Amino acid sequence: MHQHFLIHKPHGFLSQFVYAKKRNKKLLGELHNFPEGTMAIGRLDEDSEGLLLLTTDGMMSERVRSKKVEKEYYAQVDGIITEEAIERLKNGVEIGFNGIRYVTKKCDSKMVFELPDCIGEGRKIRDERHGPTSWFSITLTEGKFRQVRKMTAAVGFPTLRLVRIRVGNIHLQIKAGEVLSIFEFEI
Repeated sequence: MHQHFLIHKPHGFLSQFVYAKKRNKKLLGELHNFPEGTMAIGRLDEDSEGLLLLTTDGMMSERVRSKKVEKEYYAQVDGIITEEAIERLKNGVEIGFNGIRYVTKKCDSKMVFELPDCIGEGRKIRDERHGPTSWFSITLTEGKFRQVRKMTAAVGFPTLRLVRIRVGNIHLQIKAGEVLSIFEFEI
């Protein structure tokens, strides 16, 4: 019988269990004693945080990573993001991917004025002397390498903090570093 887990991946952890390149990297296995064969469904880069699903079922991993399943992120950006920038994000922007220019698919995006408790204050990004920041939500069905960060930079608002809050109908509701073992989930 397969096992599934929800984890709130903290900043600074890799979305993997083994890392052969450099030493001193924090891995998911440090957060919980996962059964052998557990794999992350998709990835969050080392600088990103939030909802990460893990499973021992490779078929479930394929279903969740498909373009049919929405992934929603909250991004804290440098400056006060404008409605114009949000509209540009919604309609797709040009980013680089593997040395090739790529126009992102249309997506949903909106301003966020109140953060859920599970995100909390998080790590301190910078102090007020460096200017204001703002949060917005972006929901994608694709997942290119560092896509959200590249998209926000393309519209002039570099990402300072990125938190995945939803995958399909599963919402982030636990604090950073917490793990929930679940029997079954539907996306």
